[in-house]
Amino acid sequence: MNQRRRAAPGFALIALLAFGAVGVALYTQHARDMQPCPWCVLQRLVFVAIGAWAVIGFVMRGGLGQRVVAIIVSLLASAGIAAALWQHFVAAASASCNQTFADKFIAATGLDGLLPDVFAAYASCADAKVDLFGVPYEFYSLALFAVLDMLAVLTLLRRR
Repeated sequence: MNQRRRAAPGFALIALLAFGAVGVALYTQHARDMQPCPWCVLQRLVFVAIGAWAVIGFVMRGGLGQRVVAIIVSLLASAGIAAALWQHFVAAASASCNQTFADKFIAATGLDGLLPDVFAAYASCADAKVDLFGVPYEFYSLALFAVLDMLAVLTLLRRR
């Protein structure tokens, strides 16, 4: 029996939050002069990927496809958590984050040249180490990645 499922509202919320995070990052970069480091940019790319997959999951009607998308979103959110933790505990303690995984990955995608206002790193990890309302900026990303991961898991469980 071919059962068509309705759109999963969790995917819409995930997409909204992920793309919103990129919007906030661009605002703080361009309006508040908080320049991103390679790890910041890598996290932006992960948010964009999460948002794109969430849109796919939202328009997809098959239960199996939605489960696969929820797993992909969860894995990407977990990668974002790892990137935020790495940025805080390792990269920010380094004088330079040039030629780290984040720098090489962003350069390999070519996005830094294609969309430099979004994906080019303009600061070292040490220089990009800033607090926003007394909280390290990357912890906001970390918290949002955790929320997105939780929403993906809840969406996955709802799809069963």
